[in-house]
Amino acid sequence: MGKDKLRKFAEVATFKNVVQLDAGKEFKGKWAKEFFKNEQPIILELACGKGEYTVNLAKLFPDKNFIGIDYKGNRIWRGAKTAIEEGIDNVGFLRIQIETILDHFEKGEVSEIWITFPDPQPQDSREKKRLTNPVFLERYKHILVPEGIMHLKTDNDGFYAYTIEQIELQSLPKLKETTDLYHSDLVDDVLSIKTYYEKKYLAEDKNINYVQWKFAK
Repeated sequence: MGKDKLRKFAEVATFKNVVQLDAGKEFKGKWAKEFFKNEQPIILELACGKGEYTVNLAKLFPDKNFIGIDYKGNRIWRGAKTAIEEGIDNVGFLRIQIETILDHFEKGEVSEIWITFPDPQPQDSREKKRLTNPVFLERYKHILVPEGIMHLKTDNDGFYAYTIEQIELQSLPKLKETTDLYHSDLVDDVLSIKTYYEKKYLAEDKNINYVQWKFAK
């Protein structure tokens, strides 16, 4: 591991807006009250990377709480540091493997979940690692409020098609969908937030897929 990564890992451990690994279990069922010190809704960004979406959503919606989740502390460092520097108090970061999400959030504790440009895990042998496979979807359903909203943005057409297939197999209501976001009428202040990776994909003239859905009652 390079010196810069080591520096970021060390620094992120000192950030008040970052919770790491098992420490997050202490907030299960109490994120709003004990971490954010309020009663506002909780919204997650999974595989948040550098946290651009988490931070920018928090700026747009000061009446909601946002938590970016990723396992790579050197990536979380960027979003967490930005939030501290800009005094954005309704944003936090949780460094865990997403597979353990049920250990950190209580049933019905989360209002919305964003999945933004995750690793598509294209190999068939890695389907269980895809963040929209049926096992993950069941975990999200557990921690979401009834009819909680899910969002996916991805440049990977195969992963998008896989996600649509899972949604349809479970007969989940799709609220919005497009295979070419920036040439659709769906773009607004929220969907026009661009991550580091999204900017790279757009520069390569890739289309951006987006789908919003919810879990049936």
